[in-house]
Amino acid sequence: MFDLILPVLDEAAALPGVLRGVPAHIRPIVVDNGSTDRSAEIAAAHGAVVVSEPQRGFGAACFAGLRAATADVVCFMDADGSFDARELSRVIDPVVAGQADLMLGARNAKRGAWPRHARIANRALAWELRRRSGAALTDLGPMRAARREQLLGLGISDRRFGWPLEMVLRAIAAGWTVGEVDVSYAQREGRSKVTGTVRGTARAVRDMAAVLS
Repeated sequence: MFDLILPVLDEAAALPGVLRGVPAHIRPIVVDNGSTDRSAEIAAAHGAVVVSEPQRGFGAACFAGLRAATADVVCFMDADGSFDARELSRVIDPVVAGQADLMLGARNAKRGAWPRHARIANRALAWELRRRSGAALTDLGPMRAARREQLLGLGISDRRFGWPLEMVLRAIAAGWTVGEVDVSYAQREGRSKVTGTVRGTARAVRDMAAVLS
């Protein structure tokens, strides 16, 4: 059994489809990060473990889910319908097999799924990460997997949008084997609060730049 951490902020429209797609051997943990819709209620109705995290921030939600998880191997994924939970084995299996300590899903985006400004910003950050660390990564995507105790031991401190980048940086510094594999990426359900807007992307880039510095 594996645990899937799903940070959530007003994803009532997407959650039913996302949770229906989660394989039976993976336990979904929905971390409600201050939703004003019925996200928490819908998640519970679909069998997910629901955790409330009042401190706003992507990293805060991810960390709360990590603390609530109990499985040896945990994975993360956005809950907006852009990822297919049936592909989680692509990031989980290399960790279980000992081929990677941290496995990331590199987004293979369908047409129109990934706004140009967000795609460019992600590529720039990935390039800077490669330049600094030598890690052969092309994407800092949110679908990923690692062992829970090892993740907690990294001491990730960012509680905003720098969380995904800090995880990778600390993993590399700790000598982890970090890899990536292609996963599909589709149009999200509902309105995007981050990468779908220039302002949201700028906020994420700012947080990640702070981690880089």
